[in-house]
Amino acid sequence: MGKADLHIHTRVSDGMASVSQVLEYVEHRTDLDVVAITDHEDAGGGLRARELAAKRGYRFDVIVGAEVTTMQGHVIGLFLETTPASFRRVESTIEMIHNQGGLAVAPHPLSWLTRSISSRTLNRLARQDGPRFDAIELASPSPAALRTRERAVRLNNEVWRLPAIGSSDAHHLGHIATGWTEFEGSSADAVRDAMRSGQTTARMSVYPSMREIGFARLAAGLAWGYSATPRKMLRRRI
Repeated sequence: MGKADLHIHTRVSDGMASVSQVLEYVEHRTDLDVVAITDHEDAGGGLRARELAAKRGYRFDVIVGAEVTTMQGHVIGLFLETTPASFRRVESTIEMIHNQGGLAVAPHPLSWLTRSISSRTLNRLARQDGPRFDAIELASPSPAALRTRERAVRLNNEVWRLPAIGSSDAHHLGHIATGWTEFEGSSADAVRDAMRSGQTTARMSVYPSMREIGFARLAAGLAWGYSATPRKMLRRRI
């Protein structure tokens, strides 16, 4: 079984490590077969990572992604080539992702600690004929995801019935690979096939302690993180 971490941030948005540092960490400090770089409002980090990984001949595959802010909460697009527009309705964002052959994931569902898709929205999408999520993040050790994980797992089993993925939502190098998706195969294409057929297993461990990461780094990460989306939107207007 392959292992993929499908939710990683870099300095391109609110992560604390550069694209190069993330790739080096994955290569030498993890057993991941696939990673997705999912910076806020920007597929550029993923595009850069895919190019750099191919140039350096790393052993793992890179999926280009982005975590996009919608009117109803965050949506992760995987297998992208361009960045979907931000602050649209969730249905519109899912359509933009699907129109370029990508997959749409609901990260840290129901969380009140960060912009997240609510149970009301997920219920509506499950009932209607139209754009739907391709998967839901149900195994992530991030504080935002842990608070509502049990309820999200229950509702997915009872109502939404979406393929479950695991991912780290890493903003620091030590977070990478603490949440992962198991799938048959070892390539990015195999991850895509497994998500589409619902043959994924969501797994997670725990984040390193605050002491291990460093209190100063965590504080800097929070400050950098809260400014990520405003920075991206201001840059686009310019």
